[in-house]
Amino acid sequence: MQARALRYARERPRGAVVDSCFGHATGTVQRHDDHVTSDSARLTEITADLIAELLREQHPDLADLPLTFGARGWDNQLWRLGDDLAVRLPWATHGADELLLKEHTLLPAIAPRLPLQIPVPQRLGQPCERFPHPWIVTTWVAGEPADRAPATRGAEAADTLAVFLAALHQPAPDDAPAGRNRRGGPLADIGEGFAHFLRETADRGLISDPDAVREVWDDALAAPDWTGPALWLHGDLHPANLLTRDGNFCGVVDFGDMCAGDPACDLAACWMLLPDGVIDRFHQSYSPAADAATLRRARGWAVIKALVCILIGDAGVHGRPGGKATWGPPADAALQRLTATRP
Repeated sequence: MQARALRYARERPRGAVVDSCFGHATGTVQRHDDHVTSDSARLTEITADLIAELLREQHPDLADLPLTFGARGWDNQLWRLGDDLAVRLPWATHGADELLLKEHTLLPAIAPRLPLQIPVPQRLGQPCERFPHPWIVTTWVAGEPADRAPATRGAEAADTLAVFLAALHQPAPDDAPAGRNRRGGPLADIGEGFAHFLRETADRGLISDPDAVREVWDDALAAPDWTGPALWLHGDLHPANLLTRDGNFCGVVDFGDMCAGDPACDLAACWMLLPDGVIDRFHQSYSPAADAATLRRARGWAVIKALVCILIGDAGVHGRPGGKATWGPPADAALQRLTATRP
């Protein structure tokens, strides 16, 4: 559910779409046409020939491995390199350079304690005249994105997600990065963003009961703030960033928004990622158990992420730039679970 140092507009055209799952919980949204025309135009077109040239110049021992296109995300393009590696290059946002460098710095130390595969940086590519941005070579993480292949083995998936987050959510050092767009901070800081996305989804007829959604948010907002140590967070756990195999989670990708803060921000993911009937099992498997206030705040984070993903999904259904139709169904299901239950 991550702003990108681009131009924003509070009043945007119908065809525009927020530029990340998190939805810039500041109440502002980016015009996606600006994102495409003004920002990606500054970057060199990324092709297999370009990547091969960069590898020959900086990492010649990898230059002869086959390259295949993998995916195009909000910030980076992913290309598979041979069987076991991947190349990630910034392609469309000003903040992408910083996010890649953050991953290169933080992930090697954290990866060994995580029970799921993550893309561990192996090499750093330096900016050059041909491509004036840093880029990285990481390990390849196999699996299908959960927005396309959802977890279906509910109990196993709940345990897997809980164990992964428990391993990740360890106290962070004092110099750990704060979250972009207030990720991991107090919910009160993103109240304007919630109001905007609730209004947007309601105006478009994408949610059936805005009052029930607001009730979940108001309860989360009333919960006491996090008073424990700032914990390491993934910061952007949505279905496209979890990979599955045989109905269970097998990998987690895109740690560019990794930060330190309130674990409720990440715990929100259970409503977006898990099938019906296993949310309680997830909470029971997460250790140490989250207190009631943390779970209430997590529901607030889940609500705003669901609203944003519903908008992105709707844009995809209607063929608008930046839309991803596969993001809508898990967000709709999450909102139904959240409004049908009470903490």
